Amino acid sequence: MTLTARSVLKANLLLGSLPESAIDKLAALAIRRSYGRGSRIFAQGEPGDALLGLISGQVRISASTPGGQEVFLNILESGDSFGEIAALDGHPRTATADALSDTELFVIRRADFLALIEKEPCLATHLLQLLCKRLRWTSDLIEEAAFLSVPARLARRLMKLAEEHGSTVDGLMVLQISQADLAGFMSVSRQIVNQHLQQWRKRGWIDLARGRVVIRDPDSLRRVRDERD
Repeated sequence: MTLTARSVLKANLLLGSLPESAIDKLAALAIRRSYGRGSRIFAQGEPGDALLGLISGQVRISASTPGGQEVFLNILESGDSFGEIAALDGHPRTATADALSDTELFVIRRADFLALIEKEPCLATHLLQLLCKRLRWTSDLIEEAAFLSVPARLARRLMKLAEEHGSTVDGLMVLQISQADLAGFMSVSRQIVNQHLQQWRKRGWIDLARGRVVIRDPDSLRRVRDERD
């Protein structure tokens, strides 16, 4: 069933606990937009002029270094909201958003959003909580890169993506993802990712197919995930 802007807001972990009247006012400001698979929604460095919510489809969030290296940060699905940092401070976007499939969004323009915050002080409190959540998420990424080995990082990323975006087939976790995309999430080469995946395949922990990873032994991957250097 296709979601509405209101149902996306209501399902949001933090915004969903707003009073019903505030959710109604937010939803009334929403403008629906559609993007085809592979379309760029916004680019890192562009003006941040709106808060966005995902009604249907998938969106990949990524960032690029000054040298041009792209790092994948997250995959968003129906019910997720994003773009709130730039929508609040008006500074350029901190990341790039691309549609991974045919996608429908709602957009709340920054001027309308800020005007509503002034009228609904409770919204400001919830936004502070949301920003704290984003900060903790960023801190986790920094900690992961600083303290975890490459196998631990790969196992952590693979399990997280499978749990959040995978499917279950014959009792096994299946994730549709290429090795190049896994490498993009970790900011390492595809060759390094392939090296560890092949080792895990030989041990019977996973199966590999083109654009797909089948997790046969999640407990072993979780043990690797929890290892520290």
